Amino acid sequence: MSIVKGFDILGSGMSAQRTRLNTVSSNLANAETTRTAEGGPYARRVPVFEAIEEGEAGAGVRVSNIETDPVPGPMVYDPGHPDAGPDGYVKMPNVNVVEEMVDMMTAARSFEANVQAFQTLRDMVQQAMNLGKG
Repeated sequence: MSIVKGFDILGSGMSAQRTRLNTVSSNLANAETTRTAEGGPYARRVPVFEAIEEGEAGAGVRVSNIETDPVPGPMVYDPGHPDAGPDGYVKMPNVNVVEEMVDMMTAARSFEANVQAFQTLRDMVQQAMNLGKG
């Protein structure tokens, strides 16, 4: 594997995790949104990762799609809410704040691991270049 390919693989991992963090942020920001332009409550979004294949060895990861979670959100009794139905229940988003926070921490740690590996590879390249000077 070339050094440049190593940087490409690590960069693709950081990019994928950044997309995951952005998606989680959007989910958290809309955790109470009961009315969207599409109609109905906000639906949780989930990025779908896909391996980038190149020969026998993988060449990284990419986000192939951002899908909408089909699980329905809870129904909450709030007859005074502007989006309440005739029975007084409001369809809420299917966003679980605790689950999103765990996903955010996992994505952040994965991003940090890629950054650390990137810095280690950079340091190895620097040391190799210094060996040639001696």
